[in-house]
Amino acid sequence: MWPNGTSPGPCFRPTNITLEERRLIASPWFAASFCLVGLASNLLALSVLAGARQGSSYARSSFLTFLCGLVLTDFMGLLVTGVIVVSQHAILFDWRAVDPSCRLCQFMGVVMVFFGLCPLLLGAAMASERYLGITRPFSRPAVASQRRAWATVGLVWASALALGLLPLLGVGRYTVQYPGSWCFLTLGAQPGDVAFGLLFTLLGSLSVGLSFLLNTISVATLCHVYHGQEAAQQRPRDCEVEMMAQLMGIMVVASICWMPLLVFIAQTVLRSPPAMSPTGQLSRAAEQQLLIYLRVATWNQILDPWVYILFRRAVIRRLHPRLSARPRSLSLQPQLTQRRTVQ
Repeated sequence: MWPNGTSPGPCFRPTNITLEERRLIASPWFAASFCLVGLASNLLALSVLAGARQGSSYARSSFLTFLCGLVLTDFMGLLVTGVIVVSQHAILFDWRAVDPSCRLCQFMGVVMVFFGLCPLLLGAAMASERYLGITRPFSRPAVASQRRAWATVGLVWASALALGLLPLLGVGRYTVQYPGSWCFLTLGAQPGDVAFGLLFTLLGSLSVGLSFLLNTISVATLCHVYHGQEAAQQRPRDCEVEMMAQLMGIMVVASICWMPLLVFIAQTVLRSPPAMSPTGQLSRAAEQQLLIYLRVATWNQILDPWVYILFRRAVIRRLHPRLSARPRSLSLQPQLTQRRTVQ
């Protein structure tokens, strides 16, 4: 219910939650600690990436460019959303009093969708790049690979931003979510809400599915080359195996963190009868589920940098010293110098 008969703005829905309940749910210390751990993890990954880019091959340089875009996206996502959420948890401000025009809520909604979709889209782009690099090594001009990688990252950012701006154009709505500390897309039965929720879910799910398909083919190709008859001449380099291990880790983390939320959004907007009442109120169970799934999805921004940090050759060799004694292997690409010698 709305107090004192006041009419809500376009981003507000009626919620039955007291100030005491908000204090129990919204812990500023937990939110601040979570945000600081995520920011520190991404800064550490960026410093490691800066050192790894020096002297790397063209293929690895392109892959590291995608990784740099992913880590930068995760860092900025934690920073922007963390400032809003931690501030709200610290002072428990009334969103209707602070943001009656809903501009802050709309901004946070765009940010949540943008930084939520970007890791999934970047994961699919990285899987596509590795698929082409492993299965069709001669189909790409190596000199332009780094420029093309940055252009792809920019295209992913632009696509995610375009989708996030749709509610501002009338397709879907951003509303304040339980317990009143964040804004996200509305899980209502209105055509715009259903269309935007399904579009967000479909794009995220397709990105995860495409990553799984292309990564599976790439890993199978690496295994075939490694154990094939020409393995002595065309074994994959350590860096190619390392990149695939990191990419598989990123895919697994994204799937575990995001798929529960994506499935929940699709189920809720398609539910019959509608999960949201005509007044815009969800059941307490649905509100709590959304909050839990959102918190699980946020872990993706913390775990992504650690996948890269821990799945490096230097770390793996320390855990398995026998790998450092393996003879240096060659690239997947046929050795042109050997062919010329034979001719």
